[in-house]
Amino acid sequence: LVNQLPEANLILLRHLFGVLHHIEQNSGVNQMNAFNLALCIAPNMLWLPSPTGPEEESRSTKKVALLVQFLIENSGEIFGGDISSLF
Repeated sequence: LVNQLPEANLILLRHLFGVLHHIEQNSGVNQMNAFNLALCIAPNMLWLPSPTGPEEESRSTKKVALLVQFLIENSGEIFGGDISSLF
């Protein structure tokens, strides 16, 4: 799926997850592991197209958080092994 994204979107995601991966690599100091980062950023990345009830929004946020956590933890494989070299 990543390869099907427009180049600008791919570059943006690569840099975003590069930053998140870098933060996660220092979780021993900053307490921000992939799970914590995902909980913070997931609600701002994807959301339901129409208003729903609180239960559906909570389920949706949890699913997005799992996806974001996966992307952070596997960013090197997904976006290229040299993701750390962006910085």
